[in-house]
Amino acid sequence: MNQSPAETALSRAMIRWSLTKSTPVAETATSWIFRVEQNGRNFAALKILKPLGVGDERRGAALMSWYGGEGAATVFDSHGDTIFMEWLDGKPLGDASRGGHDDEATIAIASVVAGLHRPRPEAQPELMPLRERFQALFDTDVRVWPYTARDLYARANGIAIKLFDRPTAIIPLHGDLHHDNILSSDRGWLAIDPKGLVGDPAYEVANVFLNPERGDAIASDPKRIAARADILSQRLGYPRKRILGWAAAHAALSACWDLQDGNPISGQLACLPHLLSAYDQA
Repeated sequence: MNQSPAETALSRAMIRWSLTKSTPVAETATSWIFRVEQNGRNFAALKILKPLGVGDERRGAALMSWYGGEGAATVFDSHGDTIFMEWLDGKPLGDASRGGHDDEATIAIASVVAGLHRPRPEAQPELMPLRERFQALFDTDVRVWPYTARDLYARANGIAIKLFDRPTAIIPLHGDLHHDNILSSDRGWLAIDPKGLVGDPAYEVANVFLNPERGDAIASDPKRIAARADILSQRLGYPRKRILGWAAAHAALSACWDLQDGNPISGQLACLPHLLSAYDQA
């Protein structure tokens, strides 16, 4: 019987890395994920990339390798479209936020970012420029936005242009850092699933302001927006206004992606007015 591409890649990976058992864990639009065992004792993870995910996922894997396990899950090895990495079975940081501990969760995010952004002697991998990532925002026709939200799009677009026109440091970025992409482990909180970008370090926390998942009431609360901005600015040393500017710009970018895919943008529209107001007041 012919094997599927995923089965073939899994079989080869099991042999290559002397693995003894595999259990399917998840399938996403970009990959298949398996929990595997080494000698019946230690767990690890295999991520097998689908053609749709090769670009982002390969950049992400290269960035994870560059992190060297500091602030992120460790990549042990990779071959072709298969990534062999540390298994994390802890709870996501989103649980703390959803459980009423959003300040503590934000402090943890700042600690993770500090680890990810620490200078490293190794040459950085090839990554996507942040400006390229934002192309969907700049290319979107405002008329696809709801009529009552078009002013929000215009304002966020203008802020993004201003931020790109006034660059600061340019460093490797996780690019999709939010509560549910940070898992607990015996090594502390660790990030997973980076996109692999390069750009303004203050952008790294932009997606925090739209999260956690199933936490729209938290993300759209002006008090939580202000508290998050305070904590992240104080602990990371990034300008508060710049953090909020990127948060608003990213919310609009996220909405543009969803509009392209025919998805609702109610979550972004619940946050964006408050993010713009906080930006104006910063």
